[in-house]
Amino acid sequence: MHETFPDLELKPPLFYSWDTGIRFELGAEWKREYSYPNSPYVLGCYKRVITLFEALHSSDDDIFVSMDVNDCDKGKYSIRKFSNFSPYVEKPLLYRLKHEIMPYLYPEDDQEGIYRTHRFSLKCKTAELTYKPLLKAICNQDLGIKPRMHHSVYFININKKTIFHVYDDRGCDVLAASPYTIRGMYELYNDWILDYDRPRNDKVFN
Repeated sequence: MHETFPDLELKPPLFYSWDTGIRFELGAEWKREYSYPNSPYVLGCYKRVITLFEALHSSDDDIFVSMDVNDCDKGKYSIRKFSNFSPYVEKPLLYRLKHEIMPYLYPEDDQEGIYRTHRFSLKCKTAELTYKPLLKAICNQDLGIKPRMHHSVYFININKKTIFHVYDDRGCDVLAASPYTIRGMYELYNDWILDYDRPRNDKVFN
């Protein structure tokens, strides 16, 4: 990744940390009363995020799934958090998990310097990942709907040299080493681009 995305720190907001990317809106016109399972708002989020993911990832692509688990309990950490991956891959794949302990990604919130970020990475094929429920769980994180995924998850496509990150039900970032790789998504799903960031998106592709 460091060769393809030099100097990119893998943390939100990715869109503002790399020149070539698209910020898509997932949930449109949210209202508090829409936060219930299978509401039109929630189903709309699911449809968009799955459509965008499948537009970017082929079933035989090699991908890294990277998950950051922030340990904010005075440096204590439970190995049980490996289970965050288990609902989404077959058990044999869990033995491929790589675990890295890093300084806390948000040092401004850790004045005592006691927190850590645990990064779990799994290399697999797209087809080996049960990605639909994972994407839905990420969207659910702030909606009070279960299952929920509160950790930051990044899908790094080795073949296409892209990064796909859903930050919550509001939207997702797609980064690429080259604009040509994601120009098709820019054109096909242009109506889903977040209006606030549209000038930045348009500048990349026009």
